[in-house]
Amino acid sequence: MKHKLFSMQVNLDDFIPATEEEKAYMVQMRPSTTFFRDGVKRLVKNRVALVSFIVIVLITLSAILIPIFWPYGYEQMLGVTPGKPVDASYNNLSPLHYGATEQAKIDAGEKVFPHLFGTDSSGRDYFIRVIYGTRISLAVGFFASIIVLIIGILVGSIAGYIGGKVDLFIMRIVDIIYSLPDMLMVILLASVLRLTLDSALAGTPLEKIGSNIISLFIVFGLLYWVSMSRLIRGQILSLREQEYVLAAQATGAKSNWIIRKHLIPNCISVVIISTALQIPNAIFTESYLSFLGLGVNAPMPSLGSLAADALNGISSYAYRLVIPAIVISLIVLSLNLFGDGLRDAFDPKLNA
Repeated sequence: MKHKLFSMQVNLDDFIPATEEEKAYMVQMRPSTTFFRDGVKRLVKNRVALVSFIVIVLITLSAILIPIFWPYGYEQMLGVTPGKPVDASYNNLSPLHYGATEQAKIDAGEKVFPHLFGTDSSGRDYFIRVIYGTRISLAVGFFASIIVLIIGILVGSIAGYIGGKVDLFIMRIVDIIYSLPDMLMVILLASVLRLTLDSALAGTPLEKIGSNIISLFIVFGLLYWVSMSRLIRGQILSLREQEYVLAAQATGAKSNWIIRKHLIPNCISVVIISTALQIPNAIFTESYLSFLGLGVNAPMPSLGSLAADALNGISSYAYRLVIPAIVISLIVLSLNLFGDGLRDAFDPKLNA
């Protein structure tokens, strides 16, 4: 049908259904995605962060799986048999060396599992003690970061959303904690709490964990939440004036519902990044406390306590200090690099 110029006649050709080719042309070619998927894609492209994540996973899996099939225990003193004299040949073995009894078995044609890192002064296999020390350090870092995360989100969200005198009171407490010398307060609190908890934990299931580890968690809960709370407070102060928050308030939504459903989910990227960066800080704190004798209870090893024990024979067995130091450095470096990669991938301000 022909359409005349300046005619009010409707052109019926405009109402012909589109063909499949025309539909395909009009459809947006880029598939739908989410903020999380975009962040993961950017994270995968960051080779340094990806390699750091792989290193963290390998170390964690090694700390979990190797003790399952390793023939030696972390507290097993080789050469010590009830009713028999102590075989001192197992003490201070060099890497890949054997005690007198093991060497006799090897000479007889038997297979003996090697001591990859040798043994310590008490005849305990040093490799499995390093593995258990890595497990303890990772567990302390993870759970301490969870404690810091929970307290920081709770305090920061309340201060940021309510504001006013509540915010002023909480921030003054944060300023007081910030003014305290961190290392001195950690050492003092760990010393006092250890003495207090020894009697309180007697006969309870927490006795196996040890008073030192419990006191370490309490120290983190008392001192290390301030950075997280300040960060969450700043985010919520900028988010609480958004339209969707005002709409929720207009419909009569309660404050805790708004915080849980609107504010905290919009801070999740910052929370993930801060938690990833908090874990190496917790591991380092546990390591130097164990180095000072305020960490895990003996005979349970940690990387810091292994380094402290190695000082007694540093002139003869320097590798016992080098090995836990390398493991601590590798864990902390990998977690820091992975945390930087998370920040680069998920921080919306860096990807705007």
